[in-house]
Amino acid sequence: MKQLIDFIPLILFFIVYKLDPRTVEFAGQSFELGGIFSATGVLIASSVVVYGLILLVQRKLEKGQWLTLLACLVFGGMTIAFHSETFLKWKAPVVNWLFAAAFAGSHFVGKQPLIQRIMGHAISLPQPLWTRLNIAWVMFFLFCGAANLFVAFTFHEFWVDFKVFGSLGMTLLFLIAQGVFLARHMHDSAPENNKD
Repeated sequence: MKQLIDFIPLILFFIVYKLDPRTVEFAGQSFELGGIFSATGVLIASSVVVYGLILLVQRKLEKGQWLTLLACLVFGGMTIAFHSETFLKWKAPVVNWLFAAAFAGSHFVGKQPLIQRIMGHAISLPQPLWTRLNIAWVMFFLFCGAANLFVAFTFHEFWVDFKVFGSLGMTLLFLIAQGVFLARHMHDSAPENNKD
């Protein structure tokens, strides 16, 4: 569920991006709504609100959430400041590759792979399976970063659609595959019933 909450700002970004450009009045001010730059403003504002609420409720943000928020502020802010969507196009690849680096680095720093630190309290797996699962996350984030970069700079007219639905789709498929993998191995390691 936590991964889906992270998509709320992205979905709002998509909705505003798809609006026909128009000027709206709010509190005596005129604002442009629709297109990449107003959508980027909505992405920044909604990220601050979503992660701010999570911080208020849970009293903390996970490192990945801090990274996502910081990347949104930096790349989104540069997109608006320099009036260039190129900065925003680099956000998803950079964030995905930083996640890949964190998962890969956890094989060398600390006693457990990062996925085991995240999920180890909920399930029990043999150490080789934790290692394989962690490597799968590294590969997933590397692939997502490369796919986002390729689409953003090759298929300009589709990159926002891919950023939202492609990223969400890849994440859901990967989580389903992970669930199947875990279910199979948890079933295999379950104690056998004693038969009389």
